[in-house]
Amino acid sequence: MKPNREIQPPLTIPSEIRVPLAEKVNSEHGIDLYQICIEDHNVLRVSLVFNAGVKFQQHPFEASSTLNMLSEGTQKYSAEELAEIQDYYGLNYEASMDRDYSVISVCTLPKFLDKALELIEQMVIYPKFDQSDLDRYAAKRKQQIQIRRQKGAFRAQELFAEALFGKNHPYGCSYEAELYDKLNSEMLVEFHRRHYIAQECFAVCSGNVKPEHTTHILELLNKIPSHRCAAEHSVMPEIVQTKLLTESRPEALQSAIRMGRMLFTRNHSDFNGMQIVSTILGGYFGSRLISNLREERGYTYGIFSTMVNLAHNGYLAISTEVAAEATEDSLTQIRYEMSRLREELVSEQELTAVKNIMIGDIMRILDGPFGIADVTIENIQNGNDNSSVIKFFEEIKNITPERVRDLARKYLTEEDFITTIVGRIP
Repeated sequence: MKPNREIQPPLTIPSEIRVPLAEKVNSEHGIDLYQICIEDHNVLRVSLVFNAGVKFQQHPFEASSTLNMLSEGTQKYSAEELAEIQDYYGLNYEASMDRDYSVISVCTLPKFLDKALELIEQMVIYPKFDQSDLDRYAAKRKQQIQIRRQKGAFRAQELFAEALFGKNHPYGCSYEAELYDKLNSEMLVEFHRRHYIAQECFAVCSGNVKPEHTTHILELLNKIPSHRCAAEHSVMPEIVQTKLLTESRPEALQSAIRMGRMLFTRNHSDFNGMQIVSTILGGYFGSRLISNLREERGYTYGIFSTMVNLAHNGYLAISTEVAAEATEDSLTQIRYEMSRLREELVSEQELTAVKNIMIGDIMRILDGPFGIADVTIENIQNGNDNSSVIKFFEEIKNITPERVRDLARKYLTEEDFITTIVGRIP
């Protein structure tokens, strides 16, 4: 019997979710290895997380340059040879960085784990940091950042960080592109010596993890240098906020807008609730802001709201690019949608739709070892385990329109918001 394609199948929302908890194993040097065994996927991903984010650098661009130069040659292999190893064995190497952490990951079939671990060992423990390679890298990155700053959205994000934290704060600072010219290999060697060590690291392995895989990974972790001169975790400087920062571009066809306010980290009791409020406001394609600025007025292709979590702070951010002539009214409409959430109860129909979308996102993220590993890393960084996902799931299911309004009244207050605009200034 053929299904009737004119009838929508019933929506099925799970009553509970199961998230595998990571098993922790300690290396001899004190590096915690967290393992998530998912036997259905014959693949492995090994991730090393270091306290080596931008906030730790003493010279502009040295943190990101150190991470990116790990794959540009080691004492044993050239950059070309490293790339050939990845291609030959089907390894997928990824490196990422934020203000707090750097993450190095390699995905592999279990039978090639030894090759993946050798790749990580060479890059993490024996990088070359050749000055000529660094000069080429710096010239390329300098050009890239100059091009990116011509785009209003990128520049608005930089100004927003500065307005929210202050230009001298590690979370708010940005640097002139010309400072790439001052990088030298000694800076990278010293940054690597201080931060890519056992005291600043934890590891996560996900996939079809077997005992022999654990043994080999621990052998790698035991090779990572361990010394007492660990990186200093200094007290973060005072936050200095600016309510409005603008950069005029009179000829621009669009204005890039960033609005937001300082809130709290993921461990705050209201963080999960504010994720739901943010989703209603601008977290999906049918959100309040999308309906207003895109569907009703045609000011923009997209506008989004999100909660951002950092090690020391968290904030709510709204981002969009609108037609230049609509800049002022766009700001008015954003404030109007926030006021609606403060003053009116969300309908049960809208709230149910948002709950379904958010639960669907959780199920999508947890569908596979890589997504579960990403969630595990974030939870470890926040001092939690994967049971926090279940807590978030329960909060989504049980939140009420009254709770949404209470949170909006508490945190969507216009006087607490910061605005940055790049483009045509009203």
